[in-house]
Amino acid sequence: MCFIGGKYKPLILWHLIEGEKRFSELQRLIPQATARTLTLQLRELEQDQLIHREVFPVVPPKTEYSLTELGKTLVPLITELREWGRYYFEYTHQPNPCEQE
Repeated sequence: MCFIGGKYKPLILWHLIEGEKRFSELQRLIPQATARTLTLQLRELEQDQLIHREVFPVVPPKTEYSLTELGKTLVPLITELREWGRYYFEYTHQPNPCEQE
């Protein structure tokens, strides 16, 4: 859990399952995360070799994030966590705040 635990790390990884994303795309997909927090979480995921950061030499700067091969091994776990979350909200009859996106 120390590698994927973090307020937004599971969400970042979830969104990267679909393919590479630019920083601005991740900001739109995770609007509750501040730019600073998102940057810190992305850096930690990169240091742990779960995501790859590619910087393109253009103006304005373009940066894309994607899952590494190691990061892709988390896909079944992340998918299962999402399914468990759906089950939890159904079981407890609570509204799922994640489904309101």
